This record gives sequence, C-alpha cells and structure tokens, in this order.
Amino acid sequence: MEFVVMYSLREGVDRSRALEVFPRHKAFYEAFRAGGGGLVALGAFQTPDPSVSSMGIFTSREDAERFIADDPFVAEGLAEPRILEWNAVRFE
Repeated sequence: MEFVVMYSLREGVDRSRALEVFPRHKAFYEAFRAGGGGLVALGAFQTPDPSVSSMGIFTSREDAERFIADDPFVAEGLAEPRILEWNAVRFE
C-alpha cells in the first residue's frame, strides 16, 4: 500500500505566489528525501485544474503526514492536501 497526497491550491491563491514559494518547497522535499523520508515521486499536473494541482506518492501514511505538516506550500496556506490510500499494481 502506498499513499498519495493530492494538493489543490486554496481558493484565491494566485499561481504566481506558488511559484515564489516553490524554491522553499523544492529544498524541503530534497531534504525530506535525503533524510530517509519515504517519498517515491511528486510533481505538478500540466493541465490546469483548480481541484488538483499536484500530487506526491509516499511509502507510508506517516511519511505523507510528516511531509505535509512541514511543506511550505501547506505551511504558508497556499495548498490544501488530501491523503489517499493507493493500492498500486506495479508492472516493473
């Protein structure tokens, strides 16, 4: 079982503000991963959709919760996260 964090921009947040915060978000996810956090993948969706702007995949709920607790996008009130359990079927 993996856990997906779906991010949506909060109502009224301009995407340009998210771009300003992105360098802190990037530094945070790089440090999280380097510190052993179970971050498998993350990224923004290319198609503009106000309901979902990006997602991350984690190896445990605990890591997903720990990540969103300190992510600058969430801490600065830009994004609303939602954790979903994901029963992925892998073809690797």
